[in-house]
Amino acid sequence: MAQAKTLTQVEIDKVLAYIATRSFALRNRVMLLTSFWSGMRVGEIASLKVGDVMNADGTVKHEVRLAAEQTKGRHPRTVFIGEKLRTELQRYMFARGVTNLEQPLFVTAGRKAFTANVLTQHFFWLYRKAGIDGASSHSGRRSFITNLASKGVGVRVLASLAGHRSIAVTQKYIDVNDDMKRNAVELV
Repeated sequence: MAQAKTLTQVEIDKVLAYIATRSFALRNRVMLLTSFWSGMRVGEIASLKVGDVMNADGTVKHEVRLAAEQTKGRHPRTVFIGEKLRTELQRYMFARGVTNLEQPLFVTAGRKAFTANVLTQHFFWLYRKAGIDGASSHSGRRSFITNLASKGVGVRVLASLAGHRSIAVTQKYIDVNDDMKRNAVELV
């Protein structure tokens, strides 16, 4: 099976521009950016509850603690949320006006929680309709890892951020591109 495409910033911007023209634009934007800026798996994103990301005072947490049942390997892990994603999540939470911490973070048009399968299909069609070939629900995760690797983040840190128990698995996620090679030879 082919690996999910790693997206460039231009491609991410193209998908975001498409999303901006559609229904549920804010929800879809934040779901997509959660994938690209946190490296969470689609099933992890689908499983999020409001209380996973929101503090009691209504602010967005700096860290999301995923329970074992929310992760692929059934191992709890902490996902760190950067400032850009916290800002997006805060805007989304304010727009939704949700205060019940037990509610799903992201809901479908029918106001039900996304399942991992439904969110996988949703991402697939967002990419397809935006004209991005080869992208899938795993593209955000692969792009997250590759982007950090290109900025010099070590593979052990990447493995921990991704929730991988083996750096060999993490290394398979990293796409090497010409910019990375150009930057590498400039270090000599």
